Amino acid sequence: MKIYVIYDSENGHTEALARSVMEGVTAVDGAEAEISHVNDADIYKLEDMDAIIWGCPGHFGTISAGLKNWIDRLGYLWAQGKLVGKVGGVFCTTATVHGGLESTLINLITPMLHNGMIIVGLPGNIPENALYGSYYGVGVTCPVELSENDPKNLPSENDLILGRALGRRVAEVTKQLVASSTAR
Repeated sequence: MKIYVIYDSENGHTEALARSVMEGVTAVDGAEAEISHVNDADIYKLEDMDAIIWGCPGHFGTISAGLKNWIDRLGYLWAQGKLVGKVGGVFCTTATVHGGLESTLINLITPMLHNGMIIVGLPGNIPENALYGSYYGVGVTCPVELSENDPKNLPSENDLILGRALGRRVAEVTKQLVASSTAR
């Protein structure tokens, strides 16, 4: 079972969250994870993946230009139905509370739906999700540093718990789907 985590990150905030998602994936027996910054991510690898998790910083309530550009290159996969039935999950960071987390997550889910993917979010029975999360995926706030000399406002431990929970949940659902398809 192969899962690809793709992220865009400009200052390390979203990368830290992506790495926690990958930790969650690899915590599930039989799951192999590959992680790539969008600049290094290979769209041709998506065909061989069982699940795809992508994320980015939210820019004014929508997908970052870097990830959007990468997603826009998936047309040939869409035309051939190569992502139909694959599991998908999403995550994002924003700089401010009410900075568009949920609209960014929904914008990240939309291309997955167009490609016929099966979307996995986070249920409310994860305690940290009830307090800090979203059902659409993982969205966290990392306030902007006021100067380059300020320490990074990286995701909190609760944020990273949510990232690991998303990775684990996507891997568990994928494992069930892969097992049921091989049992036929």
